[in-house]
Amino acid sequence: MSRAEVKDEATHAPLVRVFHGETLSDPYAWLRAENWREVMRDPALLAPDIRAHLEAENAATDAWFAPHAELRKALVAEMRGRIKEDDSSVPARDGAFDYFTRFREGGQHPLICRRPAGAEGEETIVLDGDALAAGKAYFQFGDARRSPDQTLMAWSADEAGSEYYTLRLRDIAAGTDLADTVSETTGDVLWSNDGAFLYYIRRDEEHRPSFVYRHRLGTAPGDDVLIYEEPDKGFFVSLGRTQSGRFGLISCGDHETSEISLIDLDAPLQAPRLVEPREVGLRYGVEHHPAIAGVESLVIETNADGAEDFKIVLAPLATPGRAHWRDLVPHRAGRLILSHSVYRDHLVRLEREDGLPRIVVRALADGAEHEIAFAEDAYSLGFDPGYGFDKTDIRFNYSSMTTPAEVWDYDVATRARVLRKRQDVPSGHDPARYVTRRVLAPAADGEMVPVSLLFAKDTPLDGSAPCLLYGYGAYGISIPAGFSTSRLSLVDRGFVYAIAHIRGGTEKGWRWYREGKLAHKTNSFTDFIAAAEHLVAERIVSPARIVAHGGSAGGMLMGAVANLRPDLFAGIVAEVPFVDVLNTMLDDTLPLTPPEWPEWGNPIADREAFERIRSYSPYDNVAAKDYPALFALAGLTDPRVTYWEPAKWVARLRELKTDANPLLLKTNMEAGHGGAAGRFDRLEETALVYAFALMVAQARLTAAPATA
Repeated sequence: MSRAEVKDEATHAPLVRVFHGETLSDPYAWLRAENWREVMRDPALLAPDIRAHLEAENAATDAWFAPHAELRKALVAEMRGRIKEDDSSVPARDGAFDYFTRFREGGQHPLICRRPAGAEGEETIVLDGDALAAGKAYFQFGDARRSPDQTLMAWSADEAGSEYYTLRLRDIAAGTDLADTVSETTGDVLWSNDGAFLYYIRRDEEHRPSFVYRHRLGTAPGDDVLIYEEPDKGFFVSLGRTQSGRFGLISCGDHETSEISLIDLDAPLQAPRLVEPREVGLRYGVEHHPAIAGVESLVIETNADGAEDFKIVLAPLATPGRAHWRDLVPHRAGRLILSHSVYRDHLVRLEREDGLPRIVVRALADGAEHEIAFAEDAYSLGFDPGYGFDKTDIRFNYSSMTTPAEVWDYDVATRARVLRKRQDVPSGHDPARYVTRRVLAPAADGEMVPVSLLFAKDTPLDGSAPCLLYGYGAYGISIPAGFSTSRLSLVDRGFVYAIAHIRGGTEKGWRWYREGKLAHKTNSFTDFIAAAEHLVAERIVSPARIVAHGGSAGGMLMGAVANLRPDLFAGIVAEVPFVDVLNTMLDDTLPLTPPEWPEWGNPIADREAFERIRSYSPYDNVAAKDYPALFALAGLTDPRVTYWEPAKWVARLRELKTDANPLLLKTNMEAGHGGAAGRFDRLEETALVYAFALMVAQARLTAAPATA
């Protein structure tokens, strides 16, 4: 695309504002639709000039990819060939029924099913995702929760990608929905134990989940009762349920503080009961047990009292406040407790130490503990608490970068484990053909950054291999070293696939997160750069063939490293990238801005935060210099990273950059933050990313081959 083809923005005056005595001029502010809230509900309401701009960018991107159509087609065919199209989950027993999801051959969306417990052939399709999505440009299930008597299914779906979910009630026997319908919810749903009431969350005018309502079945939604309203615009609200089934949980919080109130599901008309009032920096999560040492108790995971990597405490239900918390599992620095679940006789926790997760089982009677052990050097581990309180069996999911996903049932009393499912790769997969390694890259300040690697056994590690280097580094989210069938399309073509576990995640404990946020945010960027430099220095990859990849907050990482070290990368892929950080954090009407201030800082109230964010915000630091090939992807109805952030970033790059490398923007005009909802439609988007990586790495090799 030439600059002239997208220069229609020259007719729009820049937005000029003053903060802390500093003047900000934003020449592409016009790309933000003033009616963005309405566009979230109905994309057809987008202003014509903005639509024309985005469609021109899409057309130019399509034109760039057109010569590579066969490559994209081959990639999609390969990735689809690795998917078992008629796959199903391992059934989970809940009383008289086994519940599971499955896909039909060629189907895009899941079917939510059940059958009588232990009966293999008597399936009932409760919700048919393919049928429900028919004729819709977008469809995504939210929650699906059956009533206590298992006659009804409360379910929600988003039909625009904007994360406004409509809540409905399905009569399972009749296969039809009742009149009870609530629009514009978050998708969360919770039943009272008598099945007479539902709880759900509505969003406020800024799209924030803020209001918890109680709905009596058979009544009009207009008569629903507001039982909780969040007063702080920086706090989001969610619903959960204790494993015991006694309490619903109203969880409120931002990125550093939490607060929980209990809904007594046996007494649904009672007001919610607060566990511990919010205190800045205090985080906690709650489970319930009817009798530990004869006392009805809450089992609480918390960072109280300096327990940065969390501990687990007990509190009497009668007096649940912090003054009554007593240590059950003490804090140990470097061992990060990720989650916990409580059963009648056991406490099960998922934790991470030295970058690797593990499951620990604790007998409540005597405190004896044992771990569920694994042999590989790097792997992904998930824990599914399942249904029921009296049981001794739990379920976990395991994979590594070479090992397809496995589902195991484990008896915490006998320690027997049973493999219930191993991911089937129809086109074939031989783990012995691949190698996974973890290396440590030295950062400038002496920290060692873990990097997980996947490559084919016959890939030469002589400094010639291309590399896709993925990074995220925010919110304490760790990137698991799990299995992906899609990645094999790169690895089989000689790529080294690498994940840089940079600061901002919690791979090395909560400290690793703390040192990648607020005043330390730039550590995330320099860690990623250090990872790339180390792979080159160790002759694992080519210095001329590295493609960086990240999305959302990881997309901000991509924008930052593009400004800091454009020479280091052949290409950069930024999916739904959070690149207009300063302007977004200065706008407290946007859905995520107040909740994000604990992560980045509040530049409205704090001049130091203003200057710090301004110094690295990718959009604000684009300069007249050469950049690598860049590919940005956006979603028009994305409420998390609004479409105009990548659009503005690309426009400024197009204006200022001095090279002739490709600069591409693809906006999905019918989806939001997660991109396409259908499982095969998502492959088309992945194929775009991989085709871009393959083409720019090859072009860079031709222009500048690897040297010794």
